[in-house]
Amino acid sequence: MRKKRVLLLSEGFGAGHTQAAYALSSSLRKLSPNLQTKVLELGSFLNPKLAPLIVSAYRKTVTSQPRLMGYVYRHQKSFNRLTTLALHRIFYTHTQNIMKQLKPDIIVCTHFIPSAVVSRLKRLDPAFKVPLVTVITDYDAHATWISPEVDRYLVSTPEVKTKLRYRNVAAAKIQVTGMPVHPSFWEHPGKADILKQFSLQDMPTVLVMGGGWGMMNDEVINAALAGWRDKIQIIFCLGKNEKLLREMQENSLYSHPNISLTGFTREIDKLMEISDLLVTKPGGMTCSEGLAKGIPMLFYDPLPGQEEENCRYFTAAGLGEPVSSLKVVDRWMERLLYCYDEVKDRRQEHLEEIARFHPLQSAQSIIDMLE
Repeated sequence: MRKKRVLLLSEGFGAGHTQAAYALSSSLRKLSPNLQTKVLELGSFLNPKLAPLIVSAYRKTVTSQPRLMGYVYRHQKSFNRLTTLALHRIFYTHTQNIMKQLKPDIIVCTHFIPSAVVSRLKRLDPAFKVPLVTVITDYDAHATWISPEVDRYLVSTPEVKTKLRYRNVAAAKIQVTGMPVHPSFWEHPGKADILKQFSLQDMPTVLVMGGGWGMMNDEVINAALAGWRDKIQIIFCLGKNEKLLREMQENSLYSHPNISLTGFTREIDKLMEISDLLVTKPGGMTCSEGLAKGIPMLFYDPLPGQEEENCRYFTAAGLGEPVSSLKVVDRWMERLLYCYDEVKDRRQEHLEEIARFHPLQSAQSIIDMLE
């Protein structure tokens, strides 16, 4: 008997969507050895020349015109006819051929574009009956995620479920599973080996992250954090922003034994484990990984749209705080210095509070559908 096949589709607009797909892939195989999983960034796979240009243009727009992106996010009710036709031209025929070749038993989308593509395939071809699962990878529910052909939505919180219900999605189609983070973020290994691996000290530590694109590039905030380097260890994780990494390496302000500069890494789970505070852009996946690790978070300059909604959710839940001024940074640095035991105790309490959330719920829901 052949293994059941799970096809996970994402897009490269930021690292979080694809991270969620790989996290699900890992969790599915952990739960069931009788599954075969495959992760594809659909656009990059089908059109390797065009896709990087689109992603690059999107990235430039996000960084240079965030207010425009926020306006589009707030006012785009769904894919309009022109967008649908463009997607049809780029994706649909090729996707149909891919489905015939791979023969998946279920399709899981962690980005709204492949979800829309597969939804249209199901709508145009009544013989295409493969179940479609859409995983909403933020703490908000935008209209572009929604298609009648989606068989199940996996969402992070009851609040997101309520937003889908408001948009007339049937309750039976929605399951609150939490965000699918990699199982390693739910594990808590000893700190000593991690500190040794990264040549770090056992002292109050701040992890600064800008996401996969390395967008944590505010010189004022970075300099303010570096100003505490004599007493607090600071790890700057700059993702794929090699230009910023080089600039900081050449800046004497960051040349200090207690400051670590690193580029893209697949070991963020370890760095979060030994850190006491996370300063980050509030991407859905990064926030969820921080949640699993129980680490307090400071949110830097959320982009209008999804990041603003993520920031609101985690702040309201008492799991983080926006950096509204440098006073917030200084207050947390003082807390790490003078109330360190209290910070560690609160983190332990938080880990006990979130223990009731099953870290593999999303994967289990997909397996239930297959069975």
